[in-house]
Amino acid sequence: MFYFSCVPLFSHCFAYTCLCLSFHSNECTCIAYNPVLHETSLLKPKVVIAVLARNCEHSLPYFLGCIERLDYPKDQDPFCVSVKLSVLVQYICSYVDELGPKHWPESRFTHVMKLRQAALAAARAQWADYILFADSDNLLTNTRVLNQLIAENRTLVAPMLESRTLYSNFWCGMTSQGYYKRTPHYVPIRNWKRTGCHPVPMIHSTMLIDLRRSASAALAFYPVHHYYLWALDDIMAFAFSARQAGVQMFICNQEHYGYLPVPLNTKQTLEEEVESFSHTFTEALSSSPIQKIIYLPKHLMNSKMNKCCVYLINLKHREDRRDRMLRSLEVLGIDVTLTDAVDGKVLNSTQLRALGIEMLPGYKDPYADRVLTKGEIGCFLSHYNIWKKVVELQQQQVLVLEDDVRFEPSFKSRLNTILEDVKQSGLLWDLIYVGRKRLQINHPEHWVEGVKNLVIPDYSYWTLGYALSLQGAKTLLEAQPLSKMLPVDEFLPAMFNKHPKEEYMSHFKQRNLKAFSVQPLLLFPSHYTGEPGYFSDTETSTIWDDETVATDWDRHHIRGDRSRGDKSPTAISESSLRDEL
Repeated sequence: MFYFSCVPLFSHCFAYTCLCLSFHSNECTCIAYNPVLHETSLLKPKVVIAVLARNCEHSLPYFLGCIERLDYPKDQDPFCVSVKLSVLVQYICSYVDELGPKHWPESRFTHVMKLRQAALAAARAQWADYILFADSDNLLTNTRVLNQLIAENRTLVAPMLESRTLYSNFWCGMTSQGYYKRTPHYVPIRNWKRTGCHPVPMIHSTMLIDLRRSASAALAFYPVHHYYLWALDDIMAFAFSARQAGVQMFICNQEHYGYLPVPLNTKQTLEEEVESFSHTFTEALSSSPIQKIIYLPKHLMNSKMNKCCVYLINLKHREDRRDRMLRSLEVLGIDVTLTDAVDGKVLNSTQLRALGIEMLPGYKDPYADRVLTKGEIGCFLSHYNIWKKVVELQQQQVLVLEDDVRFEPSFKSRLNTILEDVKQSGLLWDLIYVGRKRLQINHPEHWVEGVKNLVIPDYSYWTLGYALSLQGAKTLLEAQPLSKMLPVDEFLPAMFNKHPKEEYMSHFKQRNLKAFSVQPLLLFPSHYTGEPGYFSDTETSTIWDDETVATDWDRHHIRGDRSRGDKSPTAISESSLRDEL
């Protein structure tokens, strides 16, 4: 017998018509005539972010700006009353037995461990799916980092963070007492020679815990595990807890995820901590796709540059470079005068003649074997216009910066110290390189007596940054370089009599520019030839007297290791040679 029945499945939604077939039993089978509705997508897991903060006016706003940019739901979901991402900020107290802001007595370790445990308990009480622990000076610049960590499907996982040294937020080796142990595996991971999600014995500073895992219930910061007998340290005690719970830690370096500062020692001050973080932030701006940090706090440091006007050269259409440099300089506490660069590519032959520009007879680029480019003319004029302004305004000393540089740690304080030492010593100077590419490396350069960290430079390239005195500007202008032009970074060595080609120098009778260079250097290029993001406005253009001859030499005609924009043999930050700890 067959019969039809209409069954109301959802009183307020839909009704399905089913056909029930009955044979020799009371059972029936319903076949839906209407199509079955598709399942909706899963909601994002709920994540609690626990942030430890102390003396963090300089870092917390930037950290929160990075959190705000994460590609993860932060508003209330219409189908779920809880937010998907919540931030718990915990503040660390000061203790009477501390010797300074960077000193960690047992009382401070105990307090931090209790705070971390409280955050862990709070996340579990909220039925959070994950908790992300992050220090307030760690900058998560990759907006996809949280989604990618969750996708790894690990109980304990961390994104590898970068610093100006080999230091990062993981170890590859550990002693039986839980201390750091050097292994050959660390550097290949830290330098992205081996990429992936690697099992390691220690992750710290920023890490994600999957609270859905049964083993995560045994993870704890405080009290320490009853078998733990070693130093009272939050990361060491937690790593021991993970091992006892049978939970493996992982560090992921498939992409660049963010930055962290190198830890300071107990004798360093809060001001030094601020400057260290400032360098970390400028590195993030220089090397990552991050364009904006939402929150900008007041800076704690004096914004003056030793009574030195700072000029920043920037092409109007290179807004990316301008924005990055202005933010970096703001973080460093440096006031700057923005100067529009001359775009040589738009100069025609009539304009060049009107300016009295003629190329130095016989000049050929030593690598590309070509004459001067319009981009190089624009670069020269950009510096030349600043030299004229210095003389017109009678400025005693200035700092000239190009817009594609990155600053070394403590840039401002180190440069101020050198300039003050120069003043106290009575040294007469015209130009001091702050960043350059040293080309003559077969013999050492001579140190300047009476001034620390200053040398007499040999033949050098680049005009990334240099201090210039009023007399130096006059000397450069008196050489009348527009009528015998060559690239500005070749003109300067000719003016202090260190250019290897005598035939070039012979065109400049007075080659008495008093030039010096800081050592170690305080500026390096933000990019080099062949690296992602590198594009030369100066040399990728056309030759000076013929718009039909393109000069895309830096990418197509020669190898990057022989170009004017490649890495200098000595362009290595001394800090990069330090150990990972």
